[in-house]
Amino acid sequence: MNGMIPWLTTVVVLAALGSHHAARGSAQGQSSAQPPNFVIIFTDDQGYGDLGVQGHPTLRTPRIDRMAAEGQRWTSFYTAPVCTPSRAQLLTGRLAIRTGLASGVLFPDSFGGLQPSEITVAEVLKQKGYATAAIGKWHLGHLPEYLPINQGFDSYFGIPYSNDMDRRDDTPRDTGSPRFLDPTPAHFNVPMMRGEKIIERPADQTTITGRYTDEAIAFIRRNRTQPFFLYLAHNLPHVPLFRSKDFAGRSTRGVYGDVIEEIDANVGRVLDTLRELQLDRRTLVLFLSDNGPWLPYLDQGGSAGLLRNGKSTTWEGGMRVPAIFHWPGTIPAGTVVDGIGSELDVLQTFATLAGIPAPRDRALDGYDLSPTLRGKANSPRQTLFYYQGAALNGIRRGSFKTHAELVNGRPGKWELFNLDVDPSEKIDLSEARPEIVAELLKLAQEHQKTVVPVEDQIAKRGRGATPK
Repeated sequence: MNGMIPWLTTVVVLAALGSHHAARGSAQGQSSAQPPNFVIIFTDDQGYGDLGVQGHPTLRTPRIDRMAAEGQRWTSFYTAPVCTPSRAQLLTGRLAIRTGLASGVLFPDSFGGLQPSEITVAEVLKQKGYATAAIGKWHLGHLPEYLPINQGFDSYFGIPYSNDMDRRDDTPRDTGSPRFLDPTPAHFNVPMMRGEKIIERPADQTTITGRYTDEAIAFIRRNRTQPFFLYLAHNLPHVPLFRSKDFAGRSTRGVYGDVIEEIDANVGRVLDTLRELQLDRRTLVLFLSDNGPWLPYLDQGGSAGLLRNGKSTTWEGGMRVPAIFHWPGTIPAGTVVDGIGSELDVLQTFATLAGIPAPRDRALDGYDLSPTLRGKANSPRQTLFYYQGAALNGIRRGSFKTHAELVNGRPGKWELFNLDVDPSEKIDLSEARPEIVAELLKLAQEHQKTVVPVEDQIAKRGRGATPK
């Protein structure tokens, strides 16, 4: 169908490796009426090009590649350009500009966060008895009222903000800093939390990827007989980079490659657990990154592949991320969707699949992607709005995107790109097709009429409210 194309034959052959699951059918010890389980595996600063299946020449990611071969890969899937807004959008289905979390990232001295009045995916799913767990990086407020256990999650294990925060020394934060190029966990006084309590400080980041996965597997095993939602948010490959001894020096891509390959192996552990427990055909797993690569860190940052620029920008490399949906028996294996998708669509999609109404008392910015996941329809999303902080400086409709660099916080000259022909955004068509620019800017004006300004939670800083 238009918008969905088959993979190369070799990739489809890989999908056949998992085809033995089809014979199990409904003989999995659970009622067929039970709604599906959901797992989100969210990486941090992993670029569009940082997977084998995305074309990287030296990174080896066989488990995620197999996940794509057995599932569905999206080539135009978007997030926000930085950590906190991206996480807010994923969990609420609302643009971060609507929640007060658009303007940057929360810090250890911030005292704002995701407001309790917002409704998260976890809170939606709990209406139908789902067990819920958040594991990994949170970064939506570290004070008790903002932590996962007060946002619809039954349990939380992880770090409350980015792994480069709570720095213990005064070394300047630059790309050549030894603290970032050859770090130790002691350089960063980042707390590991369980619920609202700190259980380790500084967190041992050399073992953190494996420990997150251990927690995830334990949660799956505990809740194997009931529907569950697992949000597994790795804090890597955000710098500083850490990997366990088993993966040190393993990748020809260097330290960054070691980190990605350790994440890949641990994605495999989660998928293997679902297969072992015969839950794989009842579980939708979504793998994606929170934003594009942090390019100033050179070989310790990732790659956006052929896309332009990276993290913190609204060029394609900053917001278009790797995204793979896996659900054997429901999602047709070995398919690629070239329509537009967004993390904003996750809440609507999960709610539909679980048979739960999405919130109706607030503006939502997502679409239900479930027909596309089942291979029955093109993506319903035609339009995407690119926010850099609180400024709207990009609009995509179908193949065309108009974009303007910010000048003193406001959009400058609007350029135009055909992303199907020119995904690297090299060829400005604005003078040749001014009518398309005008049409897209009209869409932006209509959209902005729906956005009600809210208090900027990220700007709330200075109380020194770091976890104790």
